[in-house]
Amino acid sequence: MTPYQTATLHHVHRTPDAGDAATTVLSPADFSRAVTEITSWPGYTETPLASLDGLSKELGLGAIHYKHEGPRFGLGSFKALGGSYAAMRVLQRVLSERLGTEVTLADISTGKYRDDCAKITLVSATDGNHGRSLAWGCQRLGAPCRIYIHAEVSEGRAVAMRELGAEIIRITGDYDASVALAREEAEQNGWYVVSDTSWPGYTEPPRDVMAGYGVMTREACEAMEQAPTHVFLQGGVGGLAASVAAGLRQYWGDSSPRVVVVEPELAACLYESAKAGAATNFAIQEETIMAGLSCGEPSPMAWEILSQEASDYLTIPDSIVAPTVRMLARPQNGEDPIEAGESAVAGLAAVIAACQTDTLKSALGLNQTSRVLLIGSEGVTDPEIYARIMEGHDA
Repeated sequence: MTPYQTATLHHVHRTPDAGDAATTVLSPADFSRAVTEITSWPGYTETPLASLDGLSKELGLGAIHYKHEGPRFGLGSFKALGGSYAAMRVLQRVLSERLGTEVTLADISTGKYRDDCAKITLVSATDGNHGRSLAWGCQRLGAPCRIYIHAEVSEGRAVAMRELGAEIIRITGDYDASVALAREEAEQNGWYVVSDTSWPGYTEPPRDVMAGYGVMTREACEAMEQAPTHVFLQGGVGGLAASVAAGLRQYWGDSSPRVVVVEPELAACLYESAKAGAATNFAIQEETIMAGLSCGEPSPMAWEILSQEASDYLTIPDSIVAPTVRMLARPQNGEDPIEAGESAVAGLAAVIAACQTDTLKSALGLNQTSRVLLIGSEGVTDPEIYARIMEGHDA
């Protein structure tokens, strides 16, 4: 038997709350502003939307579309769209207030205020990709950058951020502890947090992060001839899933797809939130191989959108992650190989495993007419870990 046939997936279905969060928490103007700015950056190019036709036939589905974010700005993940853009927006707001004049994003991009940016320190906590994006943005804009990482973040990811000029602070706790320390030290020192998760009184940077992700969603929508019927989205704090769900709703309207949120069973804060009907923390006891999804506290802003847009929440075991990475890299059905990281394949792994049992496949409404959209959120962001997976190691 395959790992997918023996995997245990936990599923909860909930009727989405009524509301307009998909257009108010993240407005069309928020997305439009981000698209205009990011698509003007040097090196911008659309990432591919791959059709996994052979696999979809094997699973009895109509189509599987995989948005591969590995090539994004040479940084290896969709996070390049969020942290860098949010950094620009923070600098824009701070400089406008300090200088008493309206500073534009174009002014910052062209280096007009580079000397002033050098006096503004931006900080964040990360599992790797968000911090890399922030470090890249700070390097381009001339702002100092401090990145807080937890004990399980690989040294390879830490090195990548250092090479972009960031100062790395490693703590002994988990991701949520690194978020707390970043906030505490920023408040003590007059630094500015650029986080992809929100909390009471802190909403603008995470809104900008999610708006930046809208570039990816817009590209995917424009590449498809018709709306997908389903979208399987990685969990984490919920920023990616909420942004994509809102972007799909704004683009496709009433034809927007069924939203399925996928998380590691070892870090299932959105699954627990769905069961409770309110944002709920999850106590992480063991780190998942999906490093970018190892989050125990949902973003309240993201949950506001997901509670109204997502109908299904799944947890998956780590045992099906490495096999999915290898399957994409070594396709057996004539498809082009895709080099994907551990967090990128969560949605795909869930689709494959769900299709192994008629009960879960039916519960998710998956059949031969289903058109599934997946966000391949990262490429090879840690070559050492990727090499171990390709050698046959599953963790």
